[in-house]
Amino acid sequence: MAMLGKRRPPRPASGHSGLARQPYSNGVPTKQPIGIDVGAPLSIERLAHDGRGVAHHPDGKTVFVDRALPGEQVEVAVHVTRKRFDEAHVKTLVTRSPQRVEPPCAHFGHCGGCDLQHLALDAQRAHKREVVSELMARQGVRLSAVTPINGQSEHYRRRARLGVKVDGQGNVRLGFRAANSHRLVDIEHCHVLVPSLQALLDPLKQLLIELDAPRSIGHIELLSTPKATVVLVRQLKEQPQDRGRWQSFADQHHVCFGIWLGRESPSLHWYGEAPALEERYSLSALGVTDSQTADELVLTFAPGDFLQVNAEVNQKMVAQVIAWLASGQGGRLLDLFAGIGNFSLPIAAAGASVHAVEGSAAMVERLKANAKLNRLDVSAQQADLNESTAVKALLDEHPVDAVVLDPPRSGAEAVCQALGRRKVAKIAYVSCDPATLARDAAHLVHAGYRVEHVAVADMFLHTAHMETLMLFEYAG
Repeated sequence: MAMLGKRRPPRPASGHSGLARQPYSNGVPTKQPIGIDVGAPLSIERLAHDGRGVAHHPDGKTVFVDRALPGEQVEVAVHVTRKRFDEAHVKTLVTRSPQRVEPPCAHFGHCGGCDLQHLALDAQRAHKREVVSELMARQGVRLSAVTPINGQSEHYRRRARLGVKVDGQGNVRLGFRAANSHRLVDIEHCHVLVPSLQALLDPLKQLLIELDAPRSIGHIELLSTPKATVVLVRQLKEQPQDRGRWQSFADQHHVCFGIWLGRESPSLHWYGEAPALEERYSLSALGVTDSQTADELVLTFAPGDFLQVNAEVNQKMVAQVIAWLASGQGGRLLDLFAGIGNFSLPIAAAGASVHAVEGSAAMVERLKANAKLNRLDVSAQQADLNESTAVKALLDEHPVDAVVLDPPRSGAEAVCQALGRRKVAKIAYVSCDPATLARDAAHLVHAGYRVEHVAVADMFLHTAHMETLMLFEYAG
């Protein structure tokens, strides 16, 4: 155990280098992994929800083709075959879509992160709106129009988790996982990181090479906030011989550095003073002009708390919800899955009386502290919002004019079923999974609510993921 985490002597090369990288040009691989040739070119009919092209074999079997676009003719090789469908990749691009563009990142096709970079940005966003409409239609919910919410910068990601791997020859990799794989892709540049985090990639790689015990590191978290850039390292145990190197790195690059130590319940140790982690909102930018508080709201948070990766788009979503609810009119509002107060506090600053509910007790305390910091009268409690009895008790105790929902990917089915029985005037639902949103929307529509507005926020550029906002009003 004395060698735990320490650099080992390099092993002789075996002649096997693992999975070879697949070079890509214009979003199409120039060399592919082994697959079964299909033969005649296939016609790509549309995009699946996850952004893959959809085609059909001559016998009618569906084929999902990686990085193929509608209207293209492609020769493919099947790499996964199933009873009802096959999964394939492009061998030769026979006919090219006018919506195909050169991916802006050199790691496209290797890194599993941004899987739509070969598709023009406007087409990416149109696809996401179409996905929402289609999933809603499957549940019997018809949408008349979908409003886009877009950011200005493609360099939007303010937090990231990077894996660390040392191979048998002692080579250090720092990067993200390949798609559908545990294989770590070495990253030199990430197109979507904010500049302050992008600037740390190369220095971090060089530092890892110099450490005595790089194998002890599980991953590295990067976070950019208005007041601090933070680097957090996850290790089973601290390596004292490397402490000075990390401290010098933090001083040289003006970052706050901490280490998570332990396996089951890791504890956080800061090198130096712990940073003030906070999110800031301009109330005037959110459309709140008659607040009794200062123009700027400050939300503090801790490492591990949920924080949207795209600050600009997040604040546009908050502004949209405030506009929909006309919160400045002093109504009573219930914010469910409230987190640290992302919606609760701005809506309270706009004049509403807010009661916030969150499943994490630690985040409830953070929300209360944030309300106090901003001198806002927001009450908060912890509750399991997936448990129907708890949801019913909340609605019994807190009669309200409006509800805000911002659940995790699993959605808010228990809440929507309860709201179907206990009518409120307005429900603003914010979702990161359009499939569970469609399921929950069906509960509300069948209970007598109508869809007033829908917006799709491009929170995650160059990926098939999105945030969807819906406003429901009770029609009874």
